Amino acid sequence: QVQLVESGGGSVQSGGSLRLSCAASGFVFSRYDMGWYRQAPGEERDLVARVFSDGRTMITDPVKGRFAISRDNDKNRVFLQMNSLKPEDTAVYYCRAFYRDSDNTDYSYWGRGTQVTVSS
Repeated sequence: QVQLVESGGGSVQSGGSLRLSCAASGFVFSRYDMGWYRQAPGEERDLVARVFSDGRTMITDPVKGRFAISRDNDKNRVFLQMNSLKPEDTAVYYCRAFYRDSDNTDYSYWGRGTQVTVSS
């Protein structure tokens, strides 16, 4: 059974830091690209950062220079270090696993999310 369980969310003041963690199970973690997404109330779910199976990372512009993504294949975990948090970072943060096999079949799994609230 595939599971992605996020943790580490909470409430923090502007300028503070949080570290999100996503624990994965039920699939071959090292093969999957992993991503963090976020969704604010009334908004669409947007990509925040991605770490590919080969270790390359991609950070989106709104959080570049403040957030960092990493993975630990031995522990089947992906992390999102969030520094210099701003009120506009307030959202539910979701972990996603993605893999496309040699037949171009896509496998995509989502966690249930963790709330991050940044107060000014």
